[in-house]
Amino acid sequence: MTDTSPAASLRFSHGQATDRGLRRALNEDSLLASERLLAIADGMGGHEAGEIASALCLKILSAGFQDAGTNLDPETLDALLLEADRSIVEAGSGRAGTTLTGAVLIDARTSSGQEEQPELLVFNVGDSRTYLWAQGLLQQVSIDHSEVQELMDIGQLDAAQAATHPRRHVITRALGINANSQPDYWLVPLAGHERILVCSDGLSSEVGDAAIQEILSRFPDPQQASEELVQAAIDAGGRDNISVIVADVQYGHPDDVGITIPRISTTSHQEEKS
Repeated sequence: MTDTSPAASLRFSHGQATDRGLRRALNEDSLLASERLLAIADGMGGHEAGEIASALCLKILSAGFQDAGTNLDPETLDALLLEADRSIVEAGSGRAGTTLTGAVLIDARTSSGQEEQPELLVFNVGDSRTYLWAQGLLQQVSIDHSEVQELMDIGQLDAAQAATHPRRHVITRALGINANSQPDYWLVPLAGHERILVCSDGLSSEVGDAAIQEILSRFPDPQQASEELVQAAIDAGGRDNISVIVADVQYGHPDDVGITIPRISTTSHQEEKS
């Protein structure tokens, strides 16, 4: 029986996969997955600068999350990302940067005797993505910070045109490049049985939402689903680094919660990410 008592805590059961793709010499993506926090950083800058930027970003995020524990809120997360931005600027002299997207589980809180619904705190800077898959439907929660997204927002492009636009890889926000680094945040109510997908644009630029949804529904194991999504991107051309985390929201106990960084990849990216 699933324990949904106040003593129980939501957690992620997760899998992950990454590949440098077919056209990159390095993999500049970094991944972080734990029972409460998911994140992917897609570095840019080339010559290992992007790899350093993405790894540094997740190192700061992981350390800050361990200090905050289950009390991580948008204000604390915002301070961590500001620290990451400054550290990347200092380390790379403004020549390296990284996108960042992911999600944090926030347990149900008690207010005035009423227990509130648990939530997913989604964060994003750049064009990596966080999706929610629930009741058979895939929803992109994060919104890309890119030139084509801005053109779509004002009605000058539709999704099909954006997919082939020559400036589709030009991002408008990133950490570490002396540009706009302001994150966006979303709070998503949870029932406790959702599936979360976090990915770099190496997946979303190669594999459409319908195919992503089909793979998420066909493979119940998060690790297998992650590997199948990466393989689908490679089969579609693999023109960029590909990184994927698939996580199922489950109930567990606070004593079970811990932080791990299963893999910070050492394999590449380029403000236009070529």
